[in-house]
Order: sequence, then structure tokens, then C-alpha cells
Amino acid sequence: MKIITAGSIAYDYLMSYPGLFAEHIIPDQLERLSLSFLVDEMDKRRGGVAPNIAYTLALLGERPVLFGAAGQDFGEYRHFLETVGVDTSMVKVVENKFTASFFCSTDQRNSQIASFYTGAMRDARELSFHDMEKPGLVIISPDDPIAMVRHAEECRTMGIRHIYDPGQQVARSSAEELRAGIVGCNVLICNDYEFSLIEGKTGLTAASILNDSEALIITKGEHGSTIRLKSGQDINIPAVPEERVVDPTGVGDAFRGGLIKGMANGADWETCGRLGSVAATYALEHVGGQSHYFTRGQFKERYELNFGKLAIQL
Repeated sequence: MKIITAGSIAYDYLMSYPGLFAEHIIPDQLERLSLSFLVDEMDKRRGGVAPNIAYTLALLGERPVLFGAAGQDFGEYRHFLETVGVDTSMVKVVENKFTASFFCSTDQRNSQIASFYTGAMRDARELSFHDMEKPGLVIISPDDPIAMVRHAEECRTMGIRHIYDPGQQVARSSAEELRAGIVGCNVLICNDYEFSLIEGKTGLTAASILNDSEALIITKGEHGSTIRLKSGQDINIPAVPEERVVDPTGVGDAFRGGLIKGMANGADWETCGRLGSVAATYALEHVGGQSHYFTRGQFKERYELNFGKLAIQL
């Protein structure tokens, strides 16, 4: 199956703050908020939601197609992705811009403060699924907001099974933009906080979303995830115990990679969620969204240690 991962392509600048952000926030002076945190570590990593998802899919034996826009500094990143098994032929390279960049500081409780520079990402709106062979499965992840709405509409009109994953764009998107992406998608995935924002902005409920969708997947960090189905069934997926906690950046993207591996191979929803949970823990144990590594044999062994026999072939 041709799998498309559409979304941001970025470099991540990940910083560690040896304290707690909350200790420096004065609730009754939020209108005058002005804070600076001295960090003692920084890593520059390859990132962006779409390549992070594609990376985990490649580790699991797929050759996903990356669908997004990158800048003039993409050359080394493209080489890395092709080496691990990601198809970058549909990446639009914008020569007069830099690749989008994510600047994120994490404190000792894994709370995060982040900024995102869009760069070449804005040009993703010029990409179209009409310019390629019809894919079997697409995930539309955080990207240029106009691109996200356009790509969701193309999936609906072309009959492409797709996952809508608004992520960090929920906060800045209007109710109309959110509705345009969500209503009619096959699967909606977000975390519990993002879903609360979606409900508040759009008035959409889980029941109304499931009128037109197969599933609503809500991730809950260390508490795992819940897959809500049109039938009314809720499938609760536990988090896989970690050997160590290193960095939460990219954990949700790895979850999506595992989930999509299951969907592309016809697994039931519970197996899909469990595959996502195993992949997420691998990412949690490393810095960034593309530093974890496993063989398919190692992944299967860890899956079966936590959930019993895996019914699909990796």
C-alpha cells in the first residue's frame, strides 16, 4: 500500500532547562509575561511531524512517501531519509527559504515551551494529491493551515482513506478551518488537550465526529490512548513501560507511525493502537523524533512481551 505522510518538514532545536517553568510564572501578572530561561543543553535534530512519522514507518518495513515543502538546506536531510527508506520524491524544495524550524525547551517535569518558524512550510499549499498515483492511506499532520484544509478536501473528493491529525495547529486554527479538516475524515487523531480545544472551538463532539468517521483516537501521554469507534466501542490502549525517559519530543509521531503500520496491513484497531504504543515508547527513550532505532524482530519481541502474540507480519 502506498502510504503518504503529509505535514511539516523541519529541523528541531531541543533544549533542556534544569528547573521548572511553573516556578517562574506569576498567575496574576500573565499580561506582563516576560521570561528568559538559561538552558544547559541543546541538540539540533532532524524533525517535522511528517518525516518523524515516516521514519518509524520505514523502521517497520514500509516505504512511505513524504509529502511537504522544505528549504534550500534540505539536501543532507533528504539523503538521510532516503537512506533509511523514506521516498522523498514528492517533497517540494523552495530554494529561497530555509526549512521550517522548531525551537523547544523542556524542563525537569517534561513541560515544554516551544516556537515554530514556518519557513518553506508555507509552500506546502502548492502540493496536490492529483499530481501523483492515488495513495491507499494518507495522514495529514500539522502543516501550513491552508495546505491541511486543501489536502483534506482532496482526500474526500478523491475517495482516499485518510487520518486528520491537526496537532499543534489546533491552537491557531479557526473553527471553520478545523471543521473543514475534521468533518468527513476517516480517522481523527489528537491528544486529550487538543480534543478539548476542538470541542470548545467547533462544537463538535465525539459522537458528531463519528457520524462521518471510522474512529476518533485520543492520546493521553503516560496514560496511553483511547480509540473510539463508530459502533460506540472504546478501546483503551495502555502505554508500554519505558526503560528510561529521555525526551518526549516526537513520541506522538512515533505512535502514529506504529498505528499506520497496523492500518496499512489490515490489523484490528486494538492491534493498531498497541503497535503505536510500542513505537511511542521507543521514541520516549531517545532525544528527538528520529533517534530511536529497532529491528522488526526487536519490535515484535517488545510487542509480544507487553501484549502477547502479534497477529500481523512485520
